[in-house]
Amino acid sequence: MTEAERDTAAASMSFLDHLEELRRVLIHSLLAGLVASVLCWFWSAPLLDVLVRPLAEHGVYFSRPNEAFLTRLKLAGVCGLFLVLPFILWKFYSFILPGLYRRERRVVTPLLVASTLLFYLGVLFSFLVVCPAVVSFLLGFGTSIMQPLIGIGPYFGFVAQLSLAFGLVFELPVLVFFLSVFEIVDPRALLRTWRYALILIAVASAILTPPDVFSQLAMAVPVALLYITSVLVAIAVTRRKRSRKQAPVAEPQD
Repeated sequence: MTEAERDTAAASMSFLDHLEELRRVLIHSLLAGLVASVLCWFWSAPLLDVLVRPLAEHGVYFSRPNEAFLTRLKLAGVCGLFLVLPFILWKFYSFILPGLYRRERRVVTPLLVASTLLFYLGVLFSFLVVCPAVVSFLLGFGTSIMQPLIGIGPYFGFVAQLSLAFGLVFELPVLVFFLSVFEIVDPRALLRTWRYALILIAVASAILTPPDVFSQLAMAVPVALLYITSVLVAIAVTRRKRSRKQAPVAEPQD
């Protein structure tokens, strides 16, 4: 089916047809997440070993009979969702795709791919780099008398909160690029107000991360670098776009 035929078919669909299509998308997404979570459950023990690797020297504990089971269940659900998230996004994008114009598709498709990759990059950066460094730094405040006794439930919440926060804030380049391309904001104005942007990044880092300075700095520094880089890229893109608009159109020769 060609693109024009698909647009015609989408326009002829009734409201109930759209609801039925949305229902199928939701069912497929839920089934994919459920199947992936069930499969991850069988590897929840090795996954848990990877999760607590920064605490291998100290060990982790559970204080309630069901805490270990619930933690493994949550871990399987999070890992399952992490694996099938691209499929879920693709299903929802396929649902809204017929309603987009060609020009909008050329913009939305790369932005969706970039936002997905940046989210995964932020989560992996947090889990592989930031979390071990933060845990090692914070445990260094112990003394010979005050030793850590870390529960698996609070530790899982700590890692999940930090990883999700990094995944979300790594979307900042996509947001800046989107606002600049659609001329909602001027990227040069964003560059001139970099001091205010750093303050907002610091405040957001303090809200999103656990309440310790090291975690906040571990988020604020890379996000600030991402912000400045994305603004510079947006300036280059908008300058090229404006030069194309201002380029004289060649008159046809007789």
